[in-house]
Amino acid sequence: MPVIHLNVFRRSLSRMLTVACEQTEVLLFDPISSKHIKTLSEAHEDCVNNIRFLDNRLFATCSDDTTIALWDLRKLNTKVCTLHGHTSWVKNIEYDTNTRLLVTSGFDGNVIIWDTNRCTEEGCPHKKFFHTRFLMRMRLTPDCSKMLISTSSGYLLILHDLDLTKSLEVGSYPILRARRTTSSSDTTATSSSGPRTVGSPCHQNDSGPLSEKHMSRPSQREGGSPRNSLEVLTPEVPGERDRGNCITSLQLHPKGWATLLRCSSNTDDQEWTCVYEFQEGAPVRPVSPRCSLRLTHCIEEANVGRGYIKELCFSPDGRMISSPHGYGIRLLGFDTQCSELVDCLPKEAGPLQEIRSLYSHNDVVLTTKFSPTHCQIASGCLSGRVSLYQPKF
Repeated sequence: MPVIHLNVFRRSLSRMLTVACEQTEVLLFDPISSKHIKTLSEAHEDCVNNIRFLDNRLFATCSDDTTIALWDLRKLNTKVCTLHGHTSWVKNIEYDTNTRLLVTSGFDGNVIIWDTNRCTEEGCPHKKFFHTRFLMRMRLTPDCSKMLISTSSGYLLILHDLDLTKSLEVGSYPILRARRTTSSSDTTATSSSGPRTVGSPCHQNDSGPLSEKHMSRPSQREGGSPRNSLEVLTPEVPGERDRGNCITSLQLHPKGWATLLRCSSNTDDQEWTCVYEFQEGAPVRPVSPRCSLRLTHCIEEANVGRGYIKELCFSPDGRMISSPHGYGIRLLGFDTQCSELVDCLPKEAGPLQEIRSLYSHNDVVLTTKFSPTHCQIASGCLSGRVSLYQPKF
């Protein structure tokens, strides 16, 4: 029963470690005492993939059974409701606390918005917000100003100046297309009027890019990019210039400064953990392409457990990364002093520094998570064991 996802939650007097399992179960623990609190043995009809707390009592789970379920910690015997809308495995859940909109993505390529303000026992009103081929993971930045989507074909999509309330057809997204992120300040980008990239993950309603006239519609803000402008990137991965790669895991810095990717080669014989800094600032012209990510740090990972996705994470302060590494985890820093990212940005991409390795599993580690309030890390492995660490440095 592989552990697929961990989520540690604490607010006020509530604390909970939730564990999503490959089978239909969700496990709940007290992360301080390690006490098992409850098992939701039939949370879904298939593999549980992700768990997201919405507030101090409500949380959502998603599954390969194509549904999302809402739960209340005060009454775990039944679901609050079940949400239907995806047609394939649902892999990601995000939540905008300002608008109370739930955002989910799945292997059907859809990103769906759910209005939890109008939730009933029958579900929530929802709409399809975006669609792309080969979708793997979707994340919102902490301020919900951007949506990042990774794909199994090596593309990274960024929706800038995000507006989740708009109903948009995919073909209406203004495209700011860049070739490849780089590790230097000299970033090249293609023109938005140039030819489409072969194998582009975006479905368009027409055969060509959007015209400048079309992009100047009312959603265009004066002097800046239009709302929901789409940037298509191919992140630079060390050693992968001549080979494709798959972006299997996607996380965001808690202060919104960077994105963290776990990439594997198409032949699955190499894996890398890479950090990309956000380069802010509007393009010179509203329709000009830009490259808003720059590779700053990376490290090669042990390629143990081929074919399984390893979920990594930032620490709550963003100074460390916890990364599955074979039968354990590695704690990585931007330097050996665990400095802030902004204090040790190299001119060219440099190596992540290994701070410490922790090994306590007898099988491949698939997921890891920091506690948001304690000096504690959780990890889960392929055989279903969950380990809790309180490292001493």
